[in-house]
Amino acid sequence: MTQSARRVLVVDDDKDVADSLAMLVGLLGCEVRTAYSGAAAVSLVSEFQPTIVFLDLGMPDMNGYETARRIRAAPDGRQAELVALSGWGQDEDRERTRAAGFDRHLVKPADIDALQEILAAGAPDLRKD
Repeated sequence: MTQSARRVLVVDDDKDVADSLAMLVGLLGCEVRTAYSGAAAVSLVSEFQPTIVFLDLGMPDMNGYETARRIRAAPDGRQAELVALSGWGQDEDRERTRAAGFDRHLVKPADIDALQEILAAGAPDLRKD
């Protein structure tokens, strides 16, 4: 799938972070939408049907882990590639995101090369061992 065929949802409660990442992803040729809460992200999944979701973990109300679980439970969210965005990147942090259904874990600020790799080829499925 080409980058231009990718529908990307960026989810972060920090609007500046979400909007900046969404702008970058859009410049890389993807169709992109933003959500500023977990609840908004879950609602957008059925409408937008993203192929990739970049999801902040440390959101208030519904954190990224719960948002990921709800996205995975939705029929339109089962095939989406979930990419955790976090300030934490230790092995236990990565294991926790994998257990929550994420495909990949990026430490903020996300490296442009890692973003391009995910957008071009898709995230490797970390749920398979």
